[in-house]
Amino acid sequence: MRPTEIQADHYDEQLKNKTKLIKESFTQYAAPELEVFASEPLNYRLRAEFRLWHEGDELHHVMFDQTTKQKYQVHSFPPASLLINDVMVELIALIKVNEAARRKLFQIDYLATLSGEIIVSLLYHKALDEQWSAEMRNIRSLLSQKYKIDIIGRAKKQKVIIDKDYVTEELTINQRNYTFKQIENSFTQPNARVNIKMIEWALDITQNSQGDLLELYCGSGNFSVPLAQNFEKVLATEISKTSVSAAQQNIQQNKINNLKIIRMSSEEFVQAQQGVREFRRLEGVNLTDYQCQTVLVDPPRAGLDDTTVEMVSQYENIVYISCNPDTLKLNLDTLLLTHRITRFALFDQFPYTHHVECGVYLQKK
Repeated sequence: MRPTEIQADHYDEQLKNKTKLIKESFTQYAAPELEVFASEPLNYRLRAEFRLWHEGDELHHVMFDQTTKQKYQVHSFPPASLLINDVMVELIALIKVNEAARRKLFQIDYLATLSGEIIVSLLYHKALDEQWSAEMRNIRSLLSQKYKIDIIGRAKKQKVIIDKDYVTEELTINQRNYTFKQIENSFTQPNARVNIKMIEWALDITQNSQGDLLELYCGSGNFSVPLAQNFEKVLATEISKTSVSAAQQNIQQNKINNLKIIRMSSEEFVQAQQGVREFRRLEGVNLTDYQCQTVLVDPPRAGLDDTTVEMVSQYENIVYISCNPDTLKLNLDTLLLTHRITRFALFDQFPYTHHVECGVYLQKK
């Protein structure tokens, strides 16, 4: 089924099938009853990207059929938020009649928030000049009459920001309000309402925790900022400079005073912890000040490398958020030598696809 053909009455059936597959796939691990967290059936995505197709005077958002590879026009996109759907229609109407804005444009990316902000990235096969900037300022001015919108132009070795390159998301987590700076072209959770459920699940399983928390792959603080309330201190690592910068601001905006984020990969942190290497980025940070009994990992699809698996297996409690059940199982083959699964969850971040987000809580045997 193409994303443009998604219908809400198919949602429960697809989630039931996805749940069945995960249960069967993890039978060998003696996991507890699977906790299932559903998505909204429509308008759940806050990120979307489309290629552009030029045809005479017309300009269309297009996608490509995964089976036939044929392109098809997209005039509305049911998985995306209503805000994205509204903006994509009005934006394309303004761009297609503006030569400076439409020439050599090949892709548009949208990043929206539950708080009503949206940022649009226009990707070009041409250098962007002052005329382009002037025309886009006019287009943004028109759209700003209805939307909290910002526009960015990207070309080879160019990034032109019309006003700002981020949105501010507002999430209510366990009746507490948080704000998160989300920077364009950086990773954010695409399904914000399911993301809230993931964070609340992590808060639930770590309540009454002893000691400190270590988080690897922390991004802009999506988990570490709200989870700080459950621990004496939190130490988090992230390799992306832009994400670390956003995380520092998110710590300040949310008045979190027990969270420290350092710019390191998980592999580098293992080396620092074992004394294999010294890092200038750790100046002013004494790792022995942290008594971490819990570690949280939210790795990319490749999962944890062997060295990091060995390192996290030393902790009493492991919170593992996974976007790839296959690599999760590979990591569990090692982690279950020392730990047992005490909580197991499915978060339907990506409805109507084969993709699954899982949460596993492991405690030492």
